[in-house]
Amino acid sequence: MIGGVQRALDLGICGMAADDERAIRRVERFAEVPDGAFVWTRDADGEYFLGRLTGPLRHDERDEAKAAGLTEIRSCTWTEQPVPEHEVPAATLATFARGGRNFQQTHHPDVWEQSLDVWRRRGR
Repeated sequence: MIGGVQRALDLGICGMAADDERAIRRVERFAEVPDGAFVWTRDADGEYFLGRLTGPLRHDERDEAKAAGLTEIRSCTWTEQPVPEHEVPAATLATFARGGRNFQQTHHPDVWEQSLDVWRRRGR
């Protein structure tokens, strides 16, 4: 089985599992994020990828989805190549530094414009 991040990048999805009350609330917030919102992730090698949500929440019950922890998913267009750390917005790096492996919002007012700049430089 491939890991969650690799599955997301390969299939053009972004998602999580909802296996307890706290996770269910997180999925509800995830469903409310507007299409076009930027999302960042890191793969097993620590490389950063930038994506944009492109569809509504849907449920995936397949065994592969369960194994990867990606049963609550949305379509997402990802950068084809990793984004070098020096190009990742500082506020995004700070969000990753807080730890956790869940859906977190970056609250810095410049992060959207900075992510958009990264997106455009990658021909998206």
